[in-house]
Amino acid sequence: MIRNTAPTDGRADPGAIRASVVVPARNCPATLRRTLAALMASDLPRADWELIVVDDSSVDATPDMAREMADIVVTVTGGPRGPAFARNRGAEVARGATLVFVDADVCVHPDAVRRLVELLEIGTGAPSAAFGAYDTHPEAAGIVSQYRNLLHHYVHQTNAGPADTFWAGCGAVRRASFMSAGMFDQKRFPRPQIEDIDFGYRLTDHGEHIVLAPDIQGTHLKHWTLGRMLATDYADRAVPWMRLMLERRSVARPGSLNLRLSEKVFTALTGIALMLVVVAVVMFDARYLVAAAVALVPVMIGNRQLVAWFGRERGIGFAVAVVPLRLLFYLTSGAGAASAIVLHLTEQLRRTPLAFRGVTQ
Repeated sequence: MIRNTAPTDGRADPGAIRASVVVPARNCPATLRRTLAALMASDLPRADWELIVVDDSSVDATPDMAREMADIVVTVTGGPRGPAFARNRGAEVARGATLVFVDADVCVHPDAVRRLVELLEIGTGAPSAAFGAYDTHPEAAGIVSQYRNLLHHYVHQTNAGPADTFWAGCGAVRRASFMSAGMFDQKRFPRPQIEDIDFGYRLTDHGEHIVLAPDIQGTHLKHWTLGRMLATDYADRAVPWMRLMLERRSVARPGSLNLRLSEKVFTALTGIALMLVVVAVVMFDARYLVAAAVALVPVMIGNRQLVAWFGRERGIGFAVAVVPLRLLFYLTSGAGAASAIVLHLTEQLRRTPLAFRGVTQ
């Protein structure tokens, strides 16, 4: 299933490796070239780190492109297995004490790799893992792409410090900690989902410390469409994330990033507003529309700083235009959470013996 291509030009000295940079890739030669070029511009001395690209069964020129710059190219055969599987295979051949994960569509800033590595090497009290953020210069045009990437930047900027999750788009973890926490769950997450968030939870379960350092940044090259955004928020984030929290029995606990209590309340209020709109249409009663507007007032107030920030970054017109996208996010998240709850309860019911359900043979 796996074929390793060892470095042949001696770019990385096996006796002096501080870090291994692992990049999972599939069918993306153009963006991968730019990602690797950005890594090559890193100000961490080249002899201190190795570059590992894991090709997830690409059917184009991706592996050939990777071999032009990478020290090691690991090829996954037999069909794509997802980034969790790919990153794990890269970690298994890594020689560095620190693993730096970078997505194939992220161009890290020149200081990103060095700062991540140094952050984990500061000695007593150093975190076991750290991750950064996207910058404010996403390349893809269009309101959806700009909104999505800028939102990621804002959320990370406003949550700097200790974290209980991890982000593999531009993040680092001590190799020993990565292995002891069980690596990424490649079985549960066979496609890009929340495999890094799940890993972060397990890492903190082991008593390890994670830090969000949003001033360590990279430029995201991904283009988003509205359909792709909604599908990702529902199927690849909301549903698996809620199921994970239900399994961990942490739904009601204080959260970080998108799981703060306020975000949960805003999601519920937006769902209520939608139901009131539906009732208004069915009943031909405008009073329900007024009630829906009232339900959205706390949501708008709670997002005022975010909308104002969008206005400062891209202008008032952009800020106004993203308001419906923000409401769609809450609706999609609510639908995903509800679906996850139904799935969880269904599975629990199936596992419950008949006798405990009041059913006799």
